[in-house]
Amino acid sequence: MNAVLERNDIDTALPSQSTTIARDLKLNLKRVLEDGALGEENATLALLALATSTGDSALGDYARARLIELGIGAEQIQEATESAAIMGMLNVYYRFRHMLAKDEEYRAAGLRMTALARPALGKERFEMLAFAVSVSNGCESCIRSHEQVLRDAGTSVDQIHDLARLAAVVKGLQALSARS
Repeated sequence: MNAVLERNDIDTALPSQSTTIARDLKLNLKRVLEDGALGEENATLALLALATSTGDSALGDYARARLIELGIGAEQIQEATESAAIMGMLNVYYRFRHMLAKDEEYRAAGLRMTALARPALGKERFEMLAFAVSVSNGCESCIRSHEQVLRDAGTSVDQIHDLARLAAVVKGLQALSARS
């Protein structure tokens, strides 16, 4: 894939099927990215984190190229990419705690997460990515926690809802790609 893609090249990053389901997923992705409440930068940063989390290299390449076109710096792009890794770790750990329901026995995670203190993307943007990846990974306690932080930061319900929709669509595209 080229280092810089045109906006309409998202089609090349999507599965090639033309079934009704594939068309629905592609249309839903385009709607959230282009017409949603997140704005193009936030939506594309979330797309990069989600694509990384699901292992969708084509969507990840598209998002990375689009972020470069939008003038997002390399450090922020790298952090958006790596946010999938730290949230993957935390989602697994906090799902473990939630499933056991023994918080008193497992009080401190004991996992290093310095990146959460002062993210290059800024706190609200990083929380958006953390929320989206947590939705994709199905970690209830992380979803609740990050949703509350976003609300407290003034993120609109529509933006939070679009992050959840984006996570759902990317997860659907992952399943569709696995079949192609």
